[in-house]
Amino acid sequence: MNDSPSPAPQDAGADSPDLVQVMLGECSAADADAVFEVLGTHFASDRAGAVPGRREGPRPAAWAGTFVVDHAPAEVAGVLLAGPVTADLQGGPVAVDRLRRTLAAAFAVETAAFAVETAGSAAGDQEVDVQVRLTNG
Repeated sequence: MNDSPSPAPQDAGADSPDLVQVMLGECSAADADAVFEVLGTHFASDRAGAVPGRREGPRPAAWAGTFVVDHAPAEVAGVLLAGPVTADLQGGPVAVDRLRRTLAAAFAVETAAFAVETAGSAAGDQEVDVQVRLTNG
């Protein structure tokens, strides 16, 4: 078992198979906050305290974060959302699946789209794009 902390996203390469980019849209700031809080509890992130529901100024159309998903969390508590949240996940297949499972444990998840494409110039590199809809239903 590896007890060392996860590397910060800026320490891992942009093509790291453990990095997952998360884009949230079509949701309230409070719901974006809830989703990023769940993910930030289990994975290192570039968000470093940036909380969607607590920022000043106009509300963005979407929120983004990058997470190092180098393990599968043992336990994830359920969280309530005020409404549905659309989440676009992009990264290595194993890391995206781990992050999707974490979201599924915290929220009811419906997979809206799934695509596999070649990423980067090295042969054999793969990246997946998955869109999920998070609900409490």
